[in-house]
Amino acid sequence: MENVSIILLLLFGITFLGILSKKYSFPFPIVLVLSGVAISLVPGLPVIQLDPEIAFIIFLPPLLYAAAWNTSWHNFKASIRPIMRAAVGLVLFTMTLVAVAAHLLIPGLDWPLCFLIGAIVSPPDAVAATSLTGGLGLHPKLITILEGESLVNDASGLVAYKYALTAITAGNFVLWKAGLNFLLVAAAGIAIGLAIGYLLYLIHKKFVCDPVIEVTLTFLTPFASYLLAEKFHFSGVLAVVTTGLYLSFRSSQIFSHESRIMAYAVWEVVIFILNSLVFILLGLQLRSVVQGINDYPAGELALYGIVISLVVILVRFLWILPAAVLPVFISRRMMKKEQFDPRNMVVFGWAGMRGVVSMAAALALPLTLLNGTAFPYRNLVIFLAFCVILSTLVLLGFTLPWIIRKLKLPKYSIAAEEYEVRNYVVTETITHIEENLSLQHDTLLNNIKSKYEVKYNRLQKTELPANYFGGGKTLTANVFNEYTQLQIDLIGVERQTVERLHREGKTSEEILRKIEKELDLEETRLKLDMYQ
Repeated sequence: MENVSIILLLLFGITFLGILSKKYSFPFPIVLVLSGVAISLVPGLPVIQLDPEIAFIIFLPPLLYAAAWNTSWHNFKASIRPIMRAAVGLVLFTMTLVAVAAHLLIPGLDWPLCFLIGAIVSPPDAVAATSLTGGLGLHPKLITILEGESLVNDASGLVAYKYALTAITAGNFVLWKAGLNFLLVAAAGIAIGLAIGYLLYLIHKKFVCDPVIEVTLTFLTPFASYLLAEKFHFSGVLAVVTTGLYLSFRSSQIFSHESRIMAYAVWEVVIFILNSLVFILLGLQLRSVVQGINDYPAGELALYGIVISLVVILVRFLWILPAAVLPVFISRRMMKKEQFDPRNMVVFGWAGMRGVVSMAAALALPLTLLNGTAFPYRNLVIFLAFCVILSTLVLLGFTLPWIIRKLKLPKYSIAAEEYEVRNYVVTETITHIEENLSLQHDTLLNNIKSKYEVKYNRLQKTELPANYFGGGKTLTANVFNEYTQLQIDLIGVERQTVERLHREGKTSEEILRKIEKELDLEETRLKLDMYQ
């Protein structure tokens, strides 16, 4: 009970730091990793260690599912070549070079253990990269590649992690058999993910009609995919990612507006808590981890951490040039299709931060082998993973916005694209009213039509970004902010009025909550109209 209380208090503390990071625009992923260090330095805190298998199951399925859910399938498919080159080629390249560096640098490490270290530190964290670059106007293709690479890289890195772990715990590993088995495990994992996704699609569409149950199902779905695939010794990671992509693409068909609002709110909270818990557990274990490697001189440990971190960082830049140039020589059609500003490749290389998935994988290492002996070098592996996360987040994370500004990349704005979509939607709706609702009562028809004509007229008076028609300037004016802000202010007046009536006992709690919900939904809709 005391341990639970300590975790809850630490979670409260990290939440407070999250508030400060939002207020002062400080990247929260960096807050998390520094919090882990700070927690490890607090005297008197107990060492709390979850069962490694439980840690893996608790953290990875929801984190991977959330990443898959927030990935656009259309964008993912359009950038599939660069994503797969980075997510498969780069992860194997990183894993191999990290393994070689670890084997040459650290005495006593055999090859399976070196490859395990490489597999743990190979997946980048797109959430860290996008949270650090928010508002800097990066090209959406670059964001798609970063997110898609992170998603598939998590899968390929964790599959490699499982193989390396099996080689260490079982003591046998044959490369050609592992290669064939990998194809089977991957294909079966994807098939199970599709099956679970289709089943949940039918359940959501035909049977579920309550938002609370729908949101609960979305929370349980990644665990169902993962556990079913792992039950048959297939890739639970690929199953979760496949299910997330499948259901995300069809979410508009199966969720009501209430379910969507509730689901996004719940999932944001869940991911925030899981990310925080990973680094709380790290902090509570870090002291014992360091004590477990006190046989090594401090200077030697620092050298190991710095070298492995530098290899992880430099490998990404080594990969960029041939990965970008070779397809151009192979195919002219591919060259035209994949034209990309070289400066974006520099940003891609600099965005190789590691994060929560690597840390969760390190903490999930078993305590013992199958024969009951202690897992070899477990504390050292966790220490090295933490060094890579700390160095990439702090070194690359702090400098990435500065690099983007120095490269003078043209800022990309989606305002013009949104304008076109809004204009098309309103025009089609007005056409539908004129063609299909002409027999409605005149008063009703005029009222409903005037609503959409007001929207259409607002769009025609919109000031678009200066670069919409090919200019070189950045975004100037937003679309509806002044008009929208006025409506939001009036909603505030409505809310204050109904609250005053409630305080004076002139309206019931039920009516207050109902009107509050209506006003909250309307304010949410209006704020989505506004550009930041």
